[in-house]
Amino acid sequence: MNPEELFLVELTVNGTPLSARVPARRLLSDFLRHDLRLTGTHVGCEHGVCGACTILLEGKPVRGCLIFAVSVAGSAVTTVEGLVNNDGTLGVVQRAFHESHGLQCGFCTPGFITTIHAYLKENPHPTEEEAREAIAGNLCRCTGYQNIIKSVLRAAELIDSGVRDDH
Repeated sequence: MNPEELFLVELTVNGTPLSARVPARRLLSDFLRHDLRLTGTHVGCEHGVCGACTILLEGKPVRGCLIFAVSVAGSAVTTVEGLVNNDGTLGVVQRAFHESHGLQCGFCTPGFITTIHAYLKENPHPTEEEAREAIAGNLCRCTGYQNIIKSVLRAAELIDSGVRDDH
């Protein structure tokens, strides 16, 4: 029996360049969780439907359970762990979730935070309806989404008021 062939992958994760040898079919979500121990990237449905595994690939939200790690070679990946400020304090969206009680069990929260972070870069002044649309691809089984919407709007307020987000 031949061991599975490993491929060298060089990429930047949360601002840190790294290289690793991974099997061709290792999912990015599994690579992040199991190989790099970045367990903030959650795996729920494993079909790209729930959004719990959402990470930022070159600043754009993608489902980590739908991408092979080898396919992101040379790219910049940001997980929820990478969205804290340089001094370790909560990033703007994380702070907004805390202030607005935007989480319950927390399982879906990392996917929401990465999704919202990217969204606010493109649309820093969302209406409530736009905020609802922005999170439509992420599922939460615990909340009625109202505090998550409040979190999006609070993050936009924090950004407007000049709260720093330096990750």
